[in-house]
Amino acid sequence: MIAGSVATAPAPIRLGMVGGGAGAFIGAVHRIAARLDGEFQLVAGALSSTPERAQASAAELGLARSYDDFTAMAKAEARRKDGIEAVAIVTPNHMHAGPAIEFLKRGIHVICDKPLTATTAEAKKLAAAAKASNALFVLTHNYTGYPMVRQARAMVAAGELGRIRLVQVEYVQDWLTQAAETTGSKQAEWRTDPERSGAGGATGDIGTHAYNLACFVSGLTPEKLAADLSSFVPGRRLDDNAHVLLRFEGGAKGMLWASQVAPGNENGLRLRVFGEKGGLDWAQEDPNRLWFTPYGEPKRLITRNGAGSGPEAARVSRIPPGHPEGYLEAFANIYAEAARAIRAHRTGTPPPDGTLFPTLADGLAGMRFIDACVQSSKRNAAWITL
Repeated sequence: MIAGSVATAPAPIRLGMVGGGAGAFIGAVHRIAARLDGEFQLVAGALSSTPERAQASAAELGLARSYDDFTAMAKAEARRKDGIEAVAIVTPNHMHAGPAIEFLKRGIHVICDKPLTATTAEAKKLAAAAKASNALFVLTHNYTGYPMVRQARAMVAAGELGRIRLVQVEYVQDWLTQAAETTGSKQAEWRTDPERSGAGGATGDIGTHAYNLACFVSGLTPEKLAADLSSFVPGRRLDDNAHVLLRFEGGAKGMLWASQVAPGNENGLRLRVFGEKGGLDWAQEDPNRLWFTPYGEPKRLITRNGAGSGPEAARVSRIPPGHPEGYLEAFANIYAEAARAIRAHRTGTPPPDGTLFPTLADGLAGMRFIDACVQSSKRNAAWITL
């Protein structure tokens, strides 16, 4: 740097959004996550399935450019010199593939909410489009962005638990204990509709998160599963509870429980991993703490940026020890990682060391998980090879 000169921050990455209009919870979360570190600026959107709602939502957000549909948006933005560089897709599951393919084939990076798509056929089309494109594809399995999840992953990879034997993961909620889909809840309506959600209910909505987290931290590859899916609420067309047994390569065993009908649970995502030398325990509702128990020794508490935590956690932490970081910050870490990759992509260089985000491969793994669970449950919880 020349003496006396002032370093300037790079311009924010121009971001578009498909879906996420007025009243959409996940759209607002993506917007907060995208702007938290100043890496992105939302400049365009096709925010709703109807032109009137799309325009109204854009006006409320002060968007410079609003489109009636995603195809028109993809075509127009690709022609502009100041067009979007990346797009966030925050629609119901059945509307992931179409927009993603349109933007990918025009070289625009895609940041997509999970699960990947509603059907395996759509997932295959999307995978082909991503392979043919020069653009990046990022899947927002946001729980992988928590600092203590990164810490747990690093400890497993470093062998601190020894050979992994057991993986226990659960994601339990209670908001669908009654038939909320019949009371006007938009979130419940589409998430329990197989035409919009896909073949999995709780399995696709939160089970894929649990499955992804278990694989991310353990580093293990599942070989087979046996699933028992239930629809406890009368008339519900998709599962609202899933019990899944997992067998991993190398002999480790796992159990996954996903439920949206467990009263007293708000967002109970918890992961426990046990090896020959010790165990780890992390819960999303207390995310700044990771419990580590070496075999035969007292339980140890590792906190974010505290004693025992390493560089993997520190790199995705923003504030000093003792100040809690949570859901929005973890979500923002996925956007920050995507920004690092996009900026590196501009120059044709590898992203900075440690850059880590869920990819198309994670999305495809999630689709295989959903399909296998549905197949297994139909066959009385038979074992299905992944």
